[in-house]
Amino acid sequence: MSAEATNPANPGPITPGAHRRRGRPRIDLRRLGRAALLGPTARGRLPDAIGHVAEAHRAHYPEAVLEPLHRAYVLAESSHRGQMRKSGEPYITHPLAVTLILAELGAETTTLTASLLHDTVEDTEVTLDQVREEFGAEVAYLVDGVTKLEKVDYGAAAEPETFRKMLVATGNDVRVMSIKLADRLHNMRTLGVMRQEKQERIAKVTRDVLIPLAERLGVQALKTELEDLVFAILRPEEYRQTRELMTAYARRTEDSLAGFATELRSVLREAGLSAEVLIRPRHFVSVHRVRRKRGEMRGADFGRLLVLVNEDADCYGVLGELHTCFTPVVSEFKDFIAVPKFNLYQSLHTAVARKDGEVAEVLIRTHQMHKVAEAGVVALGNPYAPSAEEHLDTVGERSDPTRPGWLNRLLDWQQSAPDTDTFWSTLREDLAQDREITVFRPDGGTIGLPAGASCVDAAYAQYGEDAHAVIGARVNGRLATLSTVLGDGDTVQLLMAGVEGSAASEPSVAWLDHARTPAARIAIRRWLATHPEGPSAPQSPPRAPYSGPSARPSAANAVVDQPGATVRLAGCCTPVPPDEVTGFSVRGGVVTVHRVACSGVARMKDAGRAEVGVRWADAAAAEYRVTLIAESFSRPHLLADLTEAIALEGVAIISATVDPPDQGRVRHTYTLQLPDAAHLQGLMRAMRNVPGVYDVGRTRHAAAGAL
Repeated sequence: MSAEATNPANPGPITPGAHRRRGRPRIDLRRLGRAALLGPTARGRLPDAIGHVAEAHRAHYPEAVLEPLHRAYVLAESSHRGQMRKSGEPYITHPLAVTLILAELGAETTTLTASLLHDTVEDTEVTLDQVREEFGAEVAYLVDGVTKLEKVDYGAAAEPETFRKMLVATGNDVRVMSIKLADRLHNMRTLGVMRQEKQERIAKVTRDVLIPLAERLGVQALKTELEDLVFAILRPEEYRQTRELMTAYARRTEDSLAGFATELRSVLREAGLSAEVLIRPRHFVSVHRVRRKRGEMRGADFGRLLVLVNEDADCYGVLGELHTCFTPVVSEFKDFIAVPKFNLYQSLHTAVARKDGEVAEVLIRTHQMHKVAEAGVVALGNPYAPSAEEHLDTVGERSDPTRPGWLNRLLDWQQSAPDTDTFWSTLREDLAQDREITVFRPDGGTIGLPAGASCVDAAYAQYGEDAHAVIGARVNGRLATLSTVLGDGDTVQLLMAGVEGSAASEPSVAWLDHARTPAARIAIRRWLATHPEGPSAPQSPPRAPYSGPSARPSAANAVVDQPGATVRLAGCCTPVPPDEVTGFSVRGGVVTVHRVACSGVARMKDAGRAEVGVRWADAAAAEYRVTLIAESFSRPHLLADLTEAIALEGVAIISATVDPPDQGRVRHTYTLQLPDAAHLQGLMRAMRNVPGVYDVGRTRHAAAGAL
């Protein structure tokens, strides 16, 4: 697809994205305009003006019925007749160009029909009912989705509210946004006729909203060209420097990438792998980024090699040959086939070096993957037809490519942002987050979040405003604070107030520091605005020792391999049978006995202490001291209830400490004297049964200085 901009401010030989054309000559819109005015040349023939659209469409859909396109063109041409673009061309050239863009990407007939008509309801006397009556509800919905709201009704809010309307429509039919992206691309190509301030305003909205949406929908062919056109308008000096750099490279007689490609073809041919090896030049913004990252540009930095094969397995076969015959740059390898990006993108990325030190980046994918990589959701054709079921067989929110997780989240939070300014600023902020992660719920479900999201974000994504009651989380089975940043593939169990015996929870201002998603921030701010007194948290006793019945610790059942030594069970890990233990000689002829898992063991070894063998004697003949940590929700009388549960088990409390409440959770630390080791499991079970307690475990770490 041609990416050339008809922008008189940026003439020259280098065409952003020109490498994407496959031999198709650039369309002369003025000639199309004349053909549009003349109409069809013979009865039954398609008008010459849409011949290029039909040709591009049939390349993807050889059996496509073109009659709807014919009727849509006739209606669009007659309704726009007499209207001119600011460039001086007949207005019909715009819907024709937009439709050609989509046809070359592989859009199906319904999308192309709506594209031809996308400005009729907005700019002519044609009504939506007329479109519905003649072309059906699907086409009418798409046309309505991209129709702007009137400034006379909305004033300065017209543009943001138009985007809100468009996004809501996209939630029901992703083809709405496909048409809008193609519409913006053609307008950007011809933006040079506008005054400078308007060019910059449109370019900024394109940069902040349309380009991120193109990325999320996987339409890379549109995204890269939009990036280059915005770059030329908003950063003209850097664009000029990049253009000069690319022009100088194009004039070089030696092309290192061409040599690399020839060598790679030979390697794959000898391996019996059928593959197409192409040179994929970088576009302007990509060259600019590489230059900023690496400084001086090498020949191979101006492009990448693209290897296209027929089957998924062939991708890995090509990778194996590459890494065998060349030196792989390990840090550059990424497998987006096994783990696709959230925008449907699949490919293997690697970089390899020749013996002369030249390094080339290589992309490996199937022909179908390449089609999706270029056209994204447009490549799915009509995703709502029954045949689309083949796309809906994966797990979680990635299962429906027409309604990805990021779009669900966007549609959810926009309902909570009735104020136009809040919606517009939050939308730009949300779209600026350019990477997606997936985390798993304990039930196997998934939650899609932007990279850098925390447990707070996961809570609001899963529970909506009920997440006000979240008080903590387990991440991959371990207790975590709400501020914990999540990684792709983490399992998150959210701990909610409202369980038996747990205290109520409320958001705090601090939650805003941890919230990255708009849904979480909007919900927290709304709650704080309606509760100016601030969150109230149940008070628990401050950290202080609790003295219970005393009992002397006994180490009689710990037998050490050091005759005459005094044996002492370490207070840092309080071992009891049948714990695996070890001992260390300390001053005064004493051997301290530690659990093998205790962190004090490593410190003893680092200090050069001599290790002594230890074994347990008769476990029923002596008392044992143990330290337990109880994790609980904060609530009144919890300390008393835990103390009572321990006493009912016949266990003596040597000491107890309570940490100050943190985000609705409290940690209790008890040092206990067991009548025998067999009591331990029953005691821990009894403590877990106390309402509000969700975990009881042995201490693993020594206190500072404890040996």
